[in-house]
Amino acid sequence: MCSAPVDLSFKCIGSLEDALTEEPSAGLRPLKRDATKKYVSRSLRLSNNIISDLSHLHAIINHFLAEPSRLAWVDLSFNDISNIDPVLCELHELRILYLHGNNLCSLMEVDRLGVLPSLHTVTLHGNSIENVRGYRSHVISVLPHLKMMDFSAVTPTERDIAQILQHRHNRKKAAQRGIN
Repeated sequence: MCSAPVDLSFKCIGSLEDALTEEPSAGLRPLKRDATKKYVSRSLRLSNNIISDLSHLHAIINHFLAEPSRLAWVDLSFNDISNIDPVLCELHELRILYLHGNNLCSLMEVDRLGVLPSLHTVTLHGNSIENVRGYRSHVISVLPHLKMMDFSAVTPTERDIAQILQHRHNRKKAAQRGIN
């Protein structure tokens, strides 16, 4: 991920469709383009906007990136996102996801990210879910490949606690299925 990110931060984007008309900000490193004029990058910044709906994220990724399937880093921090849209779960190469400073209220939303096999870094602080008891352990248990969470390394002790919680959760689900 040494190429510069496509930076659409601080653009007052409310709808992802609006981003299609924006020009990415110039950073310290110039953005490279391919023959089709799409950006050769695996990173996308959409932070510090007013985005609440991610349903058109694929359109943005396909519009700006030369290799959309290789997207590895997305910064959606400081927006108005209240749920994990299924479109995020389709980004199978995603390694880093910044969602801090949004409106996520339910830990169940984070569970959806468990389908992303390469996700190793996530930020969720600044959402009301961080006030839920067991927040960090829950996230680590449903995202077993995490190395970093909220800009802090996941420790072996935290991973052990998360595995215990996951085991309890699985037993509880199995017992509920037996009752039903």
